[in-house]
Amino acid sequence: MRRRWGLWVMILAGVALATALPAARAQPDPVAAARQEGRVVVYGSLESPIFEVIQQLFKEKYGIPVEYFRLATNRLLDRVLTEVRAGKPQFDVVLTNLSPMLIMKQAGAFGRYTSPSYAAFPPASLDKDGVLSPPYRAVVISILYNTRLVTADEAPRTLEDLLAPKWKGKIVMPDPTEHITAAIWLANLQSVMGPRYRSFVEGLAGQAVLVDSFDPAMQKIVAGEYPLGLTYVKYVYIMGKQGAPIDYVRLNPMLAEAHHVALGIRPSHPNAARLFIDLFTSRLGLLTLAQAGEFVLVPGIYPPIKDAKTLHLRLMRDLDDQQLRAWRGEFGTFFRH
Repeated sequence: MRRRWGLWVMILAGVALATALPAARAQPDPVAAARQEGRVVVYGSLESPIFEVIQQLFKEKYGIPVEYFRLATNRLLDRVLTEVRAGKPQFDVVLTNLSPMLIMKQAGAFGRYTSPSYAAFPPASLDKDGVLSPPYRAVVISILYNTRLVTADEAPRTLEDLLAPKWKGKIVMPDPTEHITAAIWLANLQSVMGPRYRSFVEGLAGQAVLVDSFDPAMQKIVAGEYPLGLTYVKYVYIMGKQGAPIDYVRLNPMLAEAHHVALGIRPSHPNAARLFIDLFTSRLGLLTLAQAGEFVLVPGIYPPIKDAKTLHLRLMRDLDDQQLRAWRGEFGTFFRH
C-alpha cells in the first residue's frame, strides 16, 4: 500500500508540474505592459498637426498618451546625439528622414526591433541590421506659389525657370548650409540636371532668400511675403484646408526623401515604444497619415492632393555624415547670408 501511495503522490506531483509549466512560460501581455509604463516619448520631424492624428489613434486604441517633441531635422539630430553621448537618452522612438537616421544609427542611438508590421513591406526595403524600419513615407519637394500673387500661367514650369530675372529676391527656401534635407535635395539635383547643375545652383543662390526650414518657407509663401519658394508639396493640402491660396508646380521628376522610424537604444518605456512602432507602420497608421496629406510608400494609397497619382516621384540618395559636410561646404561658397 505504501508503494502505491508513493506512486500516486509522484503522479499527482507530475500532473501539477505539467499544469504549472504553461503558466510559467506564458508571455506577458505587451499591451498591458505598455499601459503600465504609462506613456511613450517620440522625437521626430513630422509636423505636429499631422502627428496629432497618430497620437489620437494610439490613445484611442491603447489608452496610452504619446509625448511628442517636434524639431527641424538638423536640431533633432543634434539633440539625439547630445543625449546619447551624455549617456542619458530621453527618447523611446525617433522618426525622421534617412540620412540623419543613418548618422544616429552609426552613433549607437537605436536598438534593434523588427515590428510584425514590417512583413507587409518589400523584403528589399528591410534594414539588414534590424534597426531602422522600412521607408514608410516620402516627403516631396517642389516649387509652391501663392495663387493670389502668381497665376498658374505665370508660375515656373521647371526649376530652371526660377532663374528668370523677375524672381530675383522673391524665392524663399531653407538654407542648404544648415538644413539637412535642403542640402540633400540640392545634392540630388546633380543627377537630374547633369552638366547644367552647377550653373543652376549658382543662379539659385543669387535669387533666393534663405530661412531655417521648409515650414517657415511655406508660412512666408502663404502670408504673401514671397510669391513662391521651395518646400514640401503636402503643405498644399494641409494649408489649403485652412483656406490658404497655395498651389505647386508639377516637376518631372519630383525628388522625395524617404523617412524611417526606430526604437531608442535605452527606452524608458520599451513596451509602449514597440507598440507605437507597430501601429505607426501598420496599414491603419499609414492610411491615417495619407489622409492627413502624407505621401506614404504603400502602392495605391495617395494623399488628397490634386494630381498626386500622376506624379513621377524619385527617392533621393542619402548622404552620410562626411558627404553631408562636404556638400554643405560647397553650398557655402554660393549661399551666403
